[in-house]
Amino acid sequence: MTVRRSVIVGSGGYLPERVVTNDELARRVDTSDEWIVERTGIRSRHIAAEGEFTSHLATAAARRALQNAGMATVDMIVVATATPDETFPATATRVQKALGIDGGAAFDVQAVCTGFIYGLSVADNAIRCGEADTALVIGAETFSRILDWDDRATCVLFGDGAGAVVLRAAEGVGTTADTGILAHKLHADGRQHDLLYADGGPSTTGTAGVVRMEGRKVFRHAVENLAGVVTETLAAAGLALADVDWLVPHQANIRILDGTAKKLGFPPDRVVITVDHHANTSAASVPLALAEAVADGRIRPGDVVLMEAMGGGFTWGACLARM
Repeated sequence: MTVRRSVIVGSGGYLPERVVTNDELARRVDTSDEWIVERTGIRSRHIAAEGEFTSHLATAAARRALQNAGMATVDMIVVATATPDETFPATATRVQKALGIDGGAAFDVQAVCTGFIYGLSVADNAIRCGEADTALVIGAETFSRILDWDDRATCVLFGDGAGAVVLRAAEGVGTTADTGILAHKLHADGRQHDLLYADGGPSTTGTAGVVRMEGRKVFRHAVENLAGVVTETLAAAGLALADVDWLVPHQANIRILDGTAKKLGFPPDRVVITVDHHANTSAASVPLALAEAVADGRIRPGDVVLMEAMGGGFTWGACLARM
């Protein structure tokens, strides 16, 4: 008996042209390149230009993913973002229009840094149950618009960007030898809200607000939660960590990346790291890192890839796929 699976058939990323270095930030707030690199691993980040919106970044990444997939249209567009163009409608509908796609579903998912993993889960389930044959899942952020640029604890951490993947239905035999998404697990814990959030919203302050974070507490939760969901997702697929070729984590900071890999016992040279030149791009970080590793040949067809992320809420999750 065959089973229906979602296969990743294309990926793409987009970064704004403007690059902001640590030295440039040091001219604005009390920090230094050495301080930022030592604590975060970040050396630079991309910042969207005036008039360049989340939908523009998302559309550019989507075009590259569709081109790499050899496709022009999809049945479903899911945009994961915490920085939408507008309160409504969904940024996904603006992407849909820009791509010239006039059918199917288009909607946003908001789970902050875990948004892309949530979006993959939603799209994969839609394909598995036959609601769609193809889907475009995008993580896109203009986090620079919700930063307090006088707060060195947060403004040095984030950047703007977008990444996308195209999913297509395929038939498999229902084993881990199948190409495609093998398993995913999602979690949330609203009790941790005050550790990482933006202090605004349409129904509370009427403004977007800015990012607020208690970094040390977030770090402790991140390493524990990410290691746990990785183990859980592998168990759901019936695979061991040794079966994983590449870990593609959310690019929060180098300490969380190193801490999670160490806790798992995963080889550091098999972890895709882009935080040094992308910074934390929230929902865009996992698909951006995936697209970069596919483009440069590190991730190859047949490789088992484990993607994981944690974000404000708290939300966290993981997705396992054979490319």
